[in-house]
Amino acid sequence: MEIRIPDAADALTGVDMFAGLEPEVRQRVIAAAVPRTFRKGQLLFVENDPGESLIVLKRGSVAIFRTSPTGERAVLSVLRPPDVLGEVSLLDGSARSASCEALEDCTALALSRGAFMELVHSNPRILDAVMRSLGALIRRLTEQNADHVFLDLPGRVAKTLVRLAGESQAPMITIELNQSQLAEMAGGSRQSVNQAIGSFASRGWLRTEGRRIVVMDVPALRRRAGMTDR
Repeated sequence: MEIRIPDAADALTGVDMFAGLEPEVRQRVIAAAVPRTFRKGQLLFVENDPGESLIVLKRGSVAIFRTSPTGERAVLSVLRPPDVLGEVSLLDGSARSASCEALEDCTALALSRGAFMELVHSNPRILDAVMRSLGALIRRLTEQNADHVFLDLPGRVAKTLVRLAGESQAPMITIELNQSQLAEMAGGSRQSVNQAIGSFASRGWLRTEGRRIVVMDVPALRRRAGMTDR
């Protein structure tokens, strides 16, 4: 299947980090960025790789994860357009702090560290967006730590599903994620996560279709996760 690269004219549409830039500056960013495609299951980068580029997601979704010495994976977050990734390594010049895998076919723009730092130096306003991005990352990690203390595994599974469902108002939401990947995100064994999924399915909150999970009752999952109503 052919993956189509977005037109350059709208390549940065919706990307908060570049929203405040003048049109001519945005065009310089687009000109400096390299279009990339990634197939489902492909690694965009690996933990301890050099942090050489900022990646702007245009289509698809990716998982950011860490790997233990024994090979176990812990998924830290799932990102979707118009999210950016790799800004931490670009700022401090360090190696990648985590790995990144495409959960589905993806298109993206890659901006080199040199081009990014030149952009920051010539447009200090972009630092505001970078700081917001880092602040959101810290809040997300703080919340994940709290979840592991205060939520049982079924609660974490429910919260993970709510996050993956996003803002969709559809009566049924299909999540392209197998139960092994869900276990990596919720921080539990596959067997325990399967039991939680089976319990939710028996209540009519979701159903499984092969490697997919179809969520049918987001409010019920929110309540199980202890999340406040919208």
